[in-house]
Amino acid sequence: MADHILAIDQGTTSSRAIVFDRAGRIVSTGQKEHRQILPKAGWVEHDAAEIWANVQEVIGLALTRAHLTRHDIAAVGITNQRETAVVWDRTTGEPVHNAIVWQDTRTQEIVDRLAAGGGVERYKPIVGLPLATYFSGTKIAWILENVEGARARAEAGDLLFGTTDTWVLWNLTGGAQGGVHATDVTNASRTMFMDLETLEWRDDILADFGVPRAMMPAIRSSSEIYGTAEDSSLLRQTPIAGILGDQQAATFGQAAFDAGDSKNTYGTGCFLIVNTGEQIIHSANGLLTTVGYKLGDGPTHYALEGSIAVTGSLIQWLRDQLGIIESAGQVEELARQVDDNGGVYIVPAFSGLFAPYWRPDARGAIVGLTRFANKGHLARAALEAVAFQTRDVLDAVNADTGVELGELKVDGGMVANDALMQFQADVLGVPVVRPRVAETTALGAAYAAGLAVGFWSGLDDLSANWQEDRRWEPTMDAAERDRQLRLWRKAVTKSMDWVDDDVR
Repeated sequence: MADHILAIDQGTTSSRAIVFDRAGRIVSTGQKEHRQILPKAGWVEHDAAEIWANVQEVIGLALTRAHLTRHDIAAVGITNQRETAVVWDRTTGEPVHNAIVWQDTRTQEIVDRLAAGGGVERYKPIVGLPLATYFSGTKIAWILENVEGARARAEAGDLLFGTTDTWVLWNLTGGAQGGVHATDVTNASRTMFMDLETLEWRDDILADFGVPRAMMPAIRSSSEIYGTAEDSSLLRQTPIAGILGDQQAATFGQAAFDAGDSKNTYGTGCFLIVNTGEQIIHSANGLLTTVGYKLGDGPTHYALEGSIAVTGSLIQWLRDQLGIIESAGQVEELARQVDDNGGVYIVPAFSGLFAPYWRPDARGAIVGLTRFANKGHLARAALEAVAFQTRDVLDAVNADTGVELGELKVDGGMVANDALMQFQADVLGVPVVRPRVAETTALGAAYAAGLAVGFWSGLDDLSANWQEDRRWEPTMDAAERDRQLRLWRKAVTKSMDWVDDDVR
């Protein structure tokens, strides 16, 4: 009997396959990192072919470790790094260029060119997003403008675009031999091309970007059968039945189904999402309006999102570029060796500042250094930067909704860091709550797929699966919280106005 769901989580640093049972518990996992390709300052790329090879491998690992076959899997869900752009040849399946990652800032000139015709918010009333290098639209435009022959091939109908959910789905369902070229509404809402009300591509905006509509995948709901795995796959004939962008998937996995529900995910970046129900709310405080989920023919649920570019990747930077830790897990141990941050603040604006500031001219800064500062202070400042950025976003959410958050549900890899979670509660002044299953991104994709095939009967089944694991209550004195927030925001101002005509 098919009593499990498999989720493919194609993330920024790795690809994972996770098998879940009916209670939403993890049965087994396969994971493999892929290369972070950094050709120039501000450029971040992935090899899409490497990602697809890794996805196939981790599927095998997850099935093998659980002693399962395709006959045990009722459906497959996909979740993914959302704005990373892949362009490939529909006949050969070969990418025309490395995937351009959501963190990449090379498209600022395209942003500036488009903004000259109406400002960075010229499309925001339609698509919910400001013009920014973050979203995939300008990345497609860059590939068409800079890869030899790409524009002619695209206009001839020979090239396809997709975020990595579409890339995995197309390959998993047959690739050049009939693969399904589709995405879901959550990923489509991150391109700058989808009308939030109609859930369709806007031909006028595509034309402004110079992107042929023939490249674009079909827009589908988040929970339906898109196709089945090809016969050569380990998952042969298994339905692929759920797709959610990673942050929407984490929200779904947290059972945040109703208006006012929220969560914060701590991964490569940090993403706070608040469900606004069937209402589209346009932010006046630097947040993004996005699609939360759509189940089959059901209504569309929308959300406000605060996107922070650098959180977990800041810890990777301490490890890989500075070498002050050997593994990400050591950062907590190092941070606990000091009583406080020693006056040191790190503003990790490696790709500019995202929400709520949206300052592409910002770059990373370490301020408050004295001879007293040591690597323990740097480690602590790095963790605190994650919490401070989350506070900035939460303040924007409260301003937009007029409702003060009573507690914050959290998930993602960094929630295993107790020191960070305690400081997060302290700097927010509200409790922070971790669920028993912290891998909510993959769980959300599994839920979407399971609903489509009747594995779970409805949202009540999923809500019943959610269980609290741990809660952190704030302990910091209010005056000390205000002092630290004042110094943090002073540090943020020091990161701004760095990039100009001869600095990228």
